[in-house]
Amino acid sequence: MNFVVADFDGTYHAILGRPSLTKFMAVPHYLYLVLKMPTEKGVLTIRGNVYTAYTCEEESFKVTEAIDLSIRMAATVSQAAQAPSDQLKVPEQQTSRKNIKSREHKEVGLVDGNSEKTALIGANLDPK
Repeated sequence: MNFVVADFDGTYHAILGRPSLTKFMAVPHYLYLVLKMPTEKGVLTIRGNVYTAYTCEEESFKVTEAIDLSIRMAATVSQAAQAPSDQLKVPEQQTSRKNIKSREHKEVGLVDGNSEKTALIGANLDPK
């Protein structure tokens, strides 16, 4: 059996395929990070470290997310370079509703004697 050795940080120190597991008569339990295989002196149990596995997976997700983000950013930049210049203008921001006072609204005081606490209501509401 040939092994390929790769120098990288990862959850597992060895990745065995089904033929290797069959040849070693090994039984993996991925949830508990345990690998058991028979030897001449009994059952060999290899245990993984759950904290280390979790930390490696967390870092792997962060790297994958960063790579995905950079790919999407590069695609956006290339699309922006191909777009006509009139489509690249930033739209003007609309005014907030707090400053709108029209004929259709009426300002009503909520607290007697306090002019800061007001609300805008529809001026054309039916009084019934």
